[in-house]
Amino acid sequence: MSAPIELLARACAGDRDAFAELVRPHRRELHVHCYRMLGSLQDAEDAFQETLLAAWVGLGGFEGRSSVRTWLYRIATNRCLNVLRATSRRRPAAEPLPVAPPEPYGLGEVLWLQPYPDLLLDELPDHDPGPEARYESREAISLAFVTAVQLLPPNQRAALLLRDVLGYRAREAADLLGVTEDTVTNALKRARSSLDRAHAAGPPAPAPGSAAERELLDRFVEAFVDSDVDALVALMTDDAWVRMPPLPFEYRGPEAIHRFFTALVAHRRGIARMVPVRANRQPAWGEYRRDPTTGRLHLTGIEVVAPAGDRVREITRFDTTTAPHFGLPRTLDR
Repeated sequence: MSAPIELLARACAGDRDAFAELVRPHRRELHVHCYRMLGSLQDAEDAFQETLLAAWVGLGGFEGRSSVRTWLYRIATNRCLNVLRATSRRRPAAEPLPVAPPEPYGLGEVLWLQPYPDLLLDELPDHDPGPEARYESREAISLAFVTAVQLLPPNQRAALLLRDVLGYRAREAADLLGVTEDTVTNALKRARSSLDRAHAAGPPAPAPGSAAERELLDRFVEAFVDSDVDALVALMTDDAWVRMPPLPFEYRGPEAIHRFFTALVAHRRGIARMVPVRANRQPAWGEYRRDPTTGRLHLTGIEVVAPAGDRVREITRFDTTTAPHFGLPRTLDR
């Protein structure tokens, strides 16, 4: 017997080690799929663990009509759909802003968004997407893409990710979801239309680690730490966004963003250090402020930016909930 068939036979006989080895190659990609579906790293972890448990319990019902990988995707997708359709999904707690926010450009609908560490994305296997895929891997994990996906109804969300990100054919996606091909095709058509409106293309980002990226990020960090609002806004595109989920306030364009950062100037002067990390294949930092009494630095947020050409198109601020996944300590001595 081939290795996968042997592992499957042993796992079906109750061998937990064989089951762990059987699903090991698919763990990270399933976790990322749950994240794309749910937008939240915490909710993705819960759905992922439920997927593994359901797969172990239901292993005897696996008939081999699809690959183990596709079978696992079926379980994970439907677990995520259950979360999205549940009326009891917990609303994320939001830390209030230190000052009253100025009038926002609008109120965002995406509250469950969290960043996904590149430290975990680097564990993704080198699977080629199926023939139907429309998005390359870096774009399909960007915060802009994940945010736009969260605005889709659950059935459209699943259809888009299965077809355009993972590359399953319509018949395969329909089988995964337990619906007809027409249902998948119609959901995908509506999802693509909505995503095209919400996820407009812009200039490509400079290559990670390139001299162009380093120059832009150095200027950004200097303006950000110095609370130089004029310099900060000058680095941003005309259609730039500032978001801070789960707070709903969103600011778009130079004028709105200038008002926002101006309102926070007094509070932001306390930033003492920005520790670079990466999230969603984008530059990010842990933001540290100095305690005036102890002198220690305390992590107060995670900032993620989306470069576009030689400017910044998005700034998204997150709380410190996901800090351990980025290797960011809560405090630093200096």
